[in-house]
Amino acid sequence: MSEPEANGATRADQDRSATGDTTPEEPHFPPPIKRGGTASETASSVAGGGDGASSESASAKADGALLKTESEPAKADDALAKAETDPAKGDAALVKAESDADKAESDADKADGALAKAEADPAKTEEEPTAPPAPRTAPSPQPAEGPLVRGRLAELGAILSGALYCIAFAGIDVWPLTFVAFVPLYLSLFGQTPKRATWLGLLAGISMNVGGFYWLVNMLKTFSGFPLPACLFFTFVICTYQGGRLALMGWLHGRATSRGWPAPLVFAAAFVASEIAYPLLFPWYYAATVHKVPVLMQLADVGGPILVGLVLVAVNLAVAEPLRARLAAGRELAARTIAGPSSEERLSLAIDRRVVGVGVLAMLVALVYGAARISMTNARIEKAESAVVGYVQGNMSLMGKRENPGEGLRRHRQMTAELRDKGADLVVWSETSATFPTREDMATKGNFFRDRFAASLGVPTIFGAVLYRVDPDRERWFNSAIGTDVKGDIRGRYDKQYLLAFGEYLPFGESFPILYKWSPHSGRFSPGKSFDPLPMIVKGVERKISVLICYEDILPGFTNRMVAHADPELLVNMTNDAWFGDTTEPWQHLALAKFRAVEHRRYLVRATNSGVSAIIDPNGRIVEGTLSSTFKAEANTGVVHWLRGGTIYETVGDVPWYLVTLGIAVAAFRRRRAA
Repeated sequence: MSEPEANGATRADQDRSATGDTTPEEPHFPPPIKRGGTASETASSVAGGGDGASSESASAKADGALLKTESEPAKADDALAKAETDPAKGDAALVKAESDADKAESDADKADGALAKAEADPAKTEEEPTAPPAPRTAPSPQPAEGPLVRGRLAELGAILSGALYCIAFAGIDVWPLTFVAFVPLYLSLFGQTPKRATWLGLLAGISMNVGGFYWLVNMLKTFSGFPLPACLFFTFVICTYQGGRLALMGWLHGRATSRGWPAPLVFAAAFVASEIAYPLLFPWYYAATVHKVPVLMQLADVGGPILVGLVLVAVNLAVAEPLRARLAAGRELAARTIAGPSSEERLSLAIDRRVVGVGVLAMLVALVYGAARISMTNARIEKAESAVVGYVQGNMSLMGKRENPGEGLRRHRQMTAELRDKGADLVVWSETSATFPTREDMATKGNFFRDRFAASLGVPTIFGAVLYRVDPDRERWFNSAIGTDVKGDIRGRYDKQYLLAFGEYLPFGESFPILYKWSPHSGRFSPGKSFDPLPMIVKGVERKISVLICYEDILPGFTNRMVAHADPELLVNMTNDAWFGDTTEPWQHLALAKFRAVEHRRYLVRATNSGVSAIIDPNGRIVEGTLSSTFKAEANTGVVHWLRGGTIYETVGDVPWYLVTLGIAVAAFRRRRAA
């Protein structure tokens, strides 16, 4: 028997002796004291009784009070003794001890009353029902309990996404895969830490770039002069850097979801940020996976290629959502076997129909808008004035252009004559097609080009040239486009502004000139500064034509600024992709360039040295009969229409995407407030 129980029995025996009752009473054993209860449970226990926790608590409290009461006299005696030996200090102690004893006895009386009430009326001792917990809403698809996909499986999922992206992309063109390419990466990122999510994004990016940009090896070998192992190494370095675009996407996803933001919304916003903000040496965008499906390209005149890509991402998320729910169910199954199922768990396993609905709606909007815009643009084309434009694809080898410039000029003059005889009103040559460097003052102020070949062409022509001038510090070289009229007189000039890394300049080469000694085949060109169009005279009318040289035609923001400045009636691209070899690069270049025609609702004439040359209509379609082969000399013509007029994308540009990027950047550092 515990000490409180013994004290309680002694008190009862004393009461019976005082009343003359000698009948032994059954010993009373209070139930064990319940430990660890809350304040509300304790209050309920004092008021309750019977067989509940209330009676147990009341008995325990009474016994404790009695024990305290019986211990107080001893404290009082000690205080009295102290007072007798030290009157000065003892009086205060004595008064305090008497007060404590009175308080303890009062507490004991209250406890006895509560205990008696509980024993006398057990019906009132039933525990009052506690208020049910407030219902919680079904959680959105948030990674609340760790990753859905763990370990090596998550890494394989990221690599698979990169491979699907590459296969869906231009060059291989299995475009239906674009609707599922991001699914493995999305599921692999779900619930990951920011560090882990960054790694998974990088794996996806490297996988995509190694497969999609393998042609960098040939380019580096041709222009750098490095041995093959070094070229392979630098290719991997470049692909890793390029893959950082998806690493950024993964990092933003990991940061924002760990702070409570919804995973589908975060993934879409991180996609936008990665496409608009990450600097690339060789730009690309997800929208190019559907360049062969014009109806899905039409939203580019509203939001550029990012909006087109965002629609595809929404479809990916819709496809991934049932898989996410299934994986979540598998993850929760083990927990259910231990804790049992709950309604909240069942809600967390439900498919978020909002995600599926947004994906379906986005695709429907893209299809309806695309069909409507194609019809509207076709109606504009029918009313616009037209002209026959031809292009010359000379197919000169890289070294052949330098070793035998006369041959290149001969081919271009011959094929231009053929196009003129077919009725061409304007002819476009490829980049650097006038294959001999020319001093800037001779080209622009004299009659060098007119006397050399332009006067004999008999048709307005735009051709590529290499110009240079001698400045006090060094020679400056320019990759230029020259426009001449039917008499061969120069009408205008445009200098390329975005130079190709390693081919036309070396990154950090101006700061560290020794790099040019290490890479003797790399050019050292200077960028141009003017967006002015070429004022060409075609069929007796002056037409403003904007020229994009090399890969300037795959830069939506750059082209948007040019069009906003010049308001041209026709876009022209001249390029030379021969240095990439017979690879997928020329086809990727064409696919990316198609979006400029849609964004600005103008024709785009592409003249390349070795392919792929084509004329693209304002809906992003190849004009029939104008698509060339690669590495074959060709000359083709097609009808273009002079079109002007703005689009939403021309007016707004990429401002909405920068705002989205700002939003996801804030979400990466700011926790979402609970609803």
